[in-house]
Amino acid sequence: MAKVTRDDVARLAGTSTAVVSYVINNGPRPVAPATRERVLAAIKELGYRPDRVAQAMASRRTDLIGLIVPDARQPFFAEMAHAVEQAAAERGKMVLVGNSDYLDEREVHYLRAFLGMRVSGLILISQGPSEHAAAEIDAWDARVVLMHRRPDAIDDVAVVTDDIGGAQLATRHLLEHGHPYVACLGGTERTPTIGDPVTDHVEGWRRAMREAGKSIEGRLFPAPYNRYEAYKIALELLAGPDRPPALLCATDDQAIGVLRAARELRIDVPGELAVAGFDDVKEAALTDPPLTTVASDRQAMARSAVDLVLDDSLRVTGTRRERLKQFPSALVVRRSCGCGG
Repeated sequence: MAKVTRDDVARLAGTSTAVVSYVINNGPRPVAPATRERVLAAIKELGYRPDRVAQAMASRRTDLIGLIVPDARQPFFAEMAHAVEQAAAERGKMVLVGNSDYLDEREVHYLRAFLGMRVSGLILISQGPSEHAAAEIDAWDARVVLMHRRPDAIDDVAVVTDDIGGAQLATRHLLEHGHPYVACLGGTERTPTIGDPVTDHVEGWRRAMREAGKSIEGRLFPAPYNRYEAYKIALELLAGPDRPPALLCATDDQAIGVLRAARELRIDVPGELAVAGFDDVKEAALTDPPLTTVASDRQAMARSAVDLVLDDSLRVTGTRRERLKQFPSALVVRRSCGCGG
C-alpha cells in the first residue's frame, strides 16, 4: 500500500497542503473551523501520520522538551518529572528525561544530547554550581528554564519554591509544641552555598531558631538527601547521649530514614522525638506516624516551567530577581510533629 501523503489529505479535504500543515502544527496561521474539521476528517479517513522527523528538520525544532534531574529514583524528583510530563502533554509535547546523578559531567552530557536533538526547550533541575552547564547553555543559545534550584552560575529564568519561608514555618511549628530547641538534618559538604534548596531549608531553620532566641550551635547535622544514608546517620544521632527533642529534615526522604531509625531504636515519634520534613512527597502521608512536612505546588510549578520554556513572550528580560518565579510553601500538619491530625 502506498504511503499516505499530505497531498492526499489536501485533495480529500479540498484544500491546500499549506492549510493541512497549519492544522497539523496548530499554526502559524489560523484555519477556519469548518476547514479544520474537513482536514481532520480526511486525516482520520486516510490514516495519515505526519513525518515528525521531517517536520523537525524543516522547523529545526522537535515536539520534545528535555528535562534533566539529579536522580529520578528520589520521590521528589520522580513526582516533579511526572508533573512536567503532564504539563508538556497539555501543550502537545513529549518529555525526554536524563539523570545527572549529581555529577557535573553527566549534566553536561545530557545538555549536549538534548540540545543536539533540537528539543523545543530544556528544563534543568541542576545538580550543583554548574559552571560547565552554564558554558554549554551559552554555546547553544538554548531555551532553558531552571526549576527547583537556581545555581549562581546560570542566569536563565527559574521556577522555584519559597524554601527559606517553608523551613521557617516548619521550625516555628515544632517550637510551638514546647520543645527547647529544634535540630536540623541538612545537606553534606558538597551542598552548594548559593541557590540550593537544601541550603535554603537550613537557612530557614537558622532564622526561625534565632527569632525564637535559640542557639543553633552543634545542632546542624550533615546528611545525604536520600533515606538510606539518612537512616544510617539517624541511627548514630538518635542513639547518642544528645538526642534532639525535635528534628527538621531538609527533605522528606531524609525524614523517612529518620522515622525508620527511630522505630528500630524504639523511640516514640512524636512522644520522644518530633519530626518534620520538606517536599510533601506522596509517601509522606503513609509513613508511621504520618509525616508533617512542607509542600509546594509542583503542578503549578511544572506548568509555569513548560509555559516559560515554550513561549518566548512569557520569558522575563529584567534583572535576575525579576527572572525568578517563586511559588509559596505551605505547612502540611500530620502526626509526626505532635499534632493529632
